[in-house]
Amino acid sequence: MSEKIEKNDSAAKTPDSKPAKKNKVKFSARAAKYGREFKAEFKKIVWPSKKTVVRNTSVVLAAIVAMGAIIAAFDWCLGQLLGLIVH
Repeated sequence: MSEKIEKNDSAAKTPDSKPAKKNKVKFSARAAKYGREFKAEFKKIVWPSKKTVVRNTSVVLAAIVAMGAIIAAFDWCLGQLLGLIVH
């Protein structure tokens, strides 16, 4: 049985059994294809209107201010509580 394994190993190393060549595509062809696909996808984008952007930005800023106020109030309360405990 060990003879069969040695034969298989030596057969795999012979110069006659070269791996098949892969079809290489030139860089310029790949870059051109990428550019065409990018342009096609870019055309599919639906851009929001200025009104939508302003409204969404306002909502985000309001949420940030609200969360900041909540965190500040919570921090102040815990600071007061800690002050009572320490003093």
